Amino acid sequence: MLLDNPTLQGIVEGRIRVVFRTWQKPTVKTGGTLRTRMGLLAIEAVDAVRFKDVTARDLKQAGLRDEKHLKACVAGRTGTLYRIRVKHAGDDPRIALRSQTLTEEELPKIRARLERMDKASSDGPWTIQYLETIEARPAQRAPELAEMYGLETKPFKQRVRRLKELGLTESLPVGYRLSPRGVSYLAQTRGAAKPRKKTS
Repeated sequence: MLLDNPTLQGIVEGRIRVVFRTWQKPTVKTGGTLRTRMGLLAIEAVDAVRFKDVTARDLKQAGLRDEKHLKACVAGRTGTLYRIRVKHAGDDPRIALRSQTLTEEELPKIRARLERMDKASSDGPWTIQYLETIEARPAQRAPELAEMYGLETKPFKQRVRRLKELGLTESLPVGYRLSPRGVSYLAQTRGAAKPRKKTS
C-alpha cells in the first residue's frame, strides 16, 4: 500500500487514522504492519465498505472533505472499497539496524543469510557483487545499475530490498548507498579473505 508524503505526515502526527483504497484484494491485513519512509505503521483494521456506509467521522479521520472527495481519490480503480485504520507505530527498525557496525558474533549470521540468498538464485551468487556495486556507484539510478546485470529494474530493486532488510543498504532520493552496517560487513569480509602472513 503506497502512501504519499502528506498522508504519511498526517498519520505520524495523528491527524489521519483512516485510509481508503479500492482493491481487487487487500494488500495489508488487520494486525499487520507496514514499513514506510516515515516509519512503521500498525494496521488496526481492514474492512470492506460501501460508499453509503462511510461515516462523517471516517472521512474526517481520512483527511477528506466529503463523499465526493473520497470518490475522486479512488476514481479510476476497480474493485472493492476498503477502509483501513492505521496508526504510527514508531521508527522503522531497519533505520537503527543499518547504523550499527557488525559485531564478530553477527558476522557469520549475516554471511549465512547472504549465502542462502546466493544458493537460491537461478543465475548464481549476487549478494557481494551488488554490495560492491552500490559501494562503487552510490546515488546511481536503479535502472542503470540493473542494466549492468542484464536485469529489468523491478527484479533488481527486489534484490536490493532484501539487502536493505538486513540493514546493509540505504535508499537515497536517487539510487542507493551502503549503510554503516554494509560498509562494516564488506570490510570484515575482505579482511577475513586476506591471507595471513607466514611468520618465521
